[in-house]
Amino acid sequence: MMQMKFVNEEGTEQPQALPPVQENIKNLGQTNLPNFESNIHCLTIIGQIEGHMILPPQNKTTKYEHIIPQLVAIEENPSIKGVLVLLNTVGGDVEAGLAIAEMIASLSKPTVSIVLGGGHSIGVPLAVSANYSYIVPSATMTIHPIRMTGLVVGVPQTFDYFNKMQDRIVEFIVRNSKIKRETFMSLMLKTGELANDIGTILVGKEAVDYGLIDEIGGIKEALKKLHKLIEEREKKGDN
Repeated sequence: MMQMKFVNEEGTEQPQALPPVQENIKNLGQTNLPNFESNIHCLTIIGQIEGHMILPPQNKTTKYEHIIPQLVAIEENPSIKGVLVLLNTVGGDVEAGLAIAEMIASLSKPTVSIVLGGGHSIGVPLAVSANYSYIVPSATMTIHPIRMTGLVVGVPQTFDYFNKMQDRIVEFIVRNSKIKRETFMSLMLKTGELANDIGTILVGKEAVDYGLIDEIGGIKEALKKLHKLIEEREKKGDN
């Protein structure tokens, strides 16, 4: 708790704790916090997915070494009945993003995702990794082939590695959404839509129309769906 000092009659300073409301204003910019114990865990994936390389300090990042232990704790904690995944990411490290997506997909507890500002690049498999996915009308998703920075050896093995990595991502997305492989590949390899690149930008309902995302909606719809999935799971007697 934050402390402030006051001078007593003897002239000595003594610390005094700030009232809870003042502490919330100073630390969080709000007057009060909701005091409610929920059985839903909210997992936020924002900014750039940080993998094995540390990104510059000015970058807003989601570190995979922070997310993965959370997912293990969620799976083990009996008081957590469902997971709400909030996404607003530009993408990032492919290996780290796909690892997180695989873990979300393998959870035994119901999961629902919402794409808010964006679910670009490796954010696409993260969005579809949940049992049910939503996207707000103004959110966007960018589908494009994988990119690699740094030293690239110009040999056939390098291109084979690229293809294998791309196949892993495409297979995961097709397996966890309603989009067909041929449709996804055509979107990924489309020319003329992105400047100096190939790929496609899907806005809100377009992602739903292609079968990539399940439904248009926000926090209200997502929580309603998650509670429904939790009830269905409990009726089946799953723990």
